[in-house]
Amino acid sequence: MTLSALDAAGAFTGSYHTAVAATNKRIVVSPLKGAQQHPSTKGKVTFGFTVQWQFADSITVFVGQCFVDRQGKETLETTWLLREEVPSRRDSWKATRIGTNIFTRIK
Repeated sequence: MTLSALDAAGAFTGSYHTAVAATNKRIVVSPLKGAQQHPSTKGKVTFGFTVQWQFADSITVFVGQCFVDRQGKETLETTWLLREEVPSRRDSWKATRIGTNIFTRIK
């Protein structure tokens, strides 16, 4: 995942390249858009972003919080919902998945 710098309103954009997908199509980099809540006095920033997959009929939303340890290492802990297209309302029960991811900065 690559993220842009925040704008004045706390919005950001970027790209997401997953290594995991339930498709036979070639995986490609997909765009993301998100927002960060203004930092609290405790410095524990919350955020959310959406990934619009370019190789599948699905979209994923992530929400999470940034934690910084004593050495300055940032960790983004997230929970996500992935919604895929299904042919009918009857199949809606199997269209949403939930999971978690932990991201760290690569320098």
